[in-house]
Amino acid sequence: MEFDFLKPLDNEILQFVEELSSQQLGSKVVFHTDKDLPDLNKVHLAIIGVLENRGDKNQTGEVDLSEIRKEFYSLFPGNWDASIADLGNIMAGNSSEDTYFALKKVVANLIKKKIIPIVIGGSQDLTYSLYRAYDDLEQMVNLVSIDKKFDFGKESDAVSAFSYLTKIIIDEPNNLFNFSNVGFQTYYNSQEEIDLIEKLFFDAYRLGDVSNNIAIAEPVFRDADIVSIDLTAVKSSDSGNNYPFTPNGFNGKEICSLSRYAGISDKVSVLGLFNHNGSRQESILIAQILWYFIEGFHYRSNEYPFGSKENYLKYIIPLEEELIFYKSDKTDRWWIEIPFISHSNNKLRKNTLLPCSYEEYLGACNSEIPERWWKAQRKNIL
Repeated sequence: MEFDFLKPLDNEILQFVEELSSQQLGSKVVFHTDKDLPDLNKVHLAIIGVLENRGDKNQTGEVDLSEIRKEFYSLFPGNWDASIADLGNIMAGNSSEDTYFALKKVVANLIKKKIIPIVIGGSQDLTYSLYRAYDDLEQMVNLVSIDKKFDFGKESDAVSAFSYLTKIIIDEPNNLFNFSNVGFQTYYNSQEEIDLIEKLFFDAYRLGDVSNNIAIAEPVFRDADIVSIDLTAVKSSDSGNNYPFTPNGFNGKEICSLSRYAGISDKVSVLGLFNHNGSRQESILIAQILWYFIEGFHYRSNEYPFGSKENYLKYIIPLEEELIFYKSDKTDRWWIEIPFISHSNNKLRKNTLLPCSYEEYLGACNSEIPERWWKAQRKNIL
């Protein structure tokens, strides 16, 4: 029933794909046509377009995702074994709420089938629907947004691309454990908003810090369930998005690297790309962002939270509060344990491993408590 919300792909796209060579991506993907829906039991990743942009006052006219698909299917795949389906589009409903409902139902159904939805919008308020799709899964959710601003609004505001985060924080049921922003630019955010991020023990990484050392973002994506990319986080010279003009932001190489981090994370179960400006230049960039996400997915190692601790080396740092680190003997990646405190009201129901970096382990050896671990502890017992 949920998939009734999906409109099959236009014949224009299907005909375009038919004319591609057998080596290009288009010939490796199964499509939702007016004749049938792909067999989802054989699918790992599902592309969904959402033709809804009423949540962003800067976007005008209808959403057209055909150029993105043409550019993406014209690329050549890596040595992938993942099965990809394009399930078509969710059309804009009579109201934005109708679209939110349809997207929530489709995404929730795919997650239950262990299929990763790749959602292409539309305005970024659609992130709210991605979050609400987890309501029936009985788990806490970690959201990572690649964005130049935090998208807080007033409690009384309707859901929009500029206020959806407030709705995620205050609306029940509240399943949000952590929010991380990657690439914020200070002059787009008020000091009150920056202070609120700290007060809520959320994580925020400035554009300059990530650009100078992009590897600091890897543990953040390794702990994410949802990754939402605002394409205005990419500078206009690379994206072609001149309204609003963004002189500073991630370049094309950096945004693709971040997308690969999201793909390689064993935990990420939804990717969303939003605020597309409709230009061919940005369509080419989005196609490559998608390519790198799927490339990362191919190299998933199925470590935590799916693997066994037996495959890790354990390091105990005897500080005032004992810190326990784990290092994978498979990928050399690091985690730190968030303990379960039996006499407290834990949001997490058991000891949990928080992804971290080797540098954070070295800092702990020098009696420096990792900031992300401290924040995770405080969120867990609030």
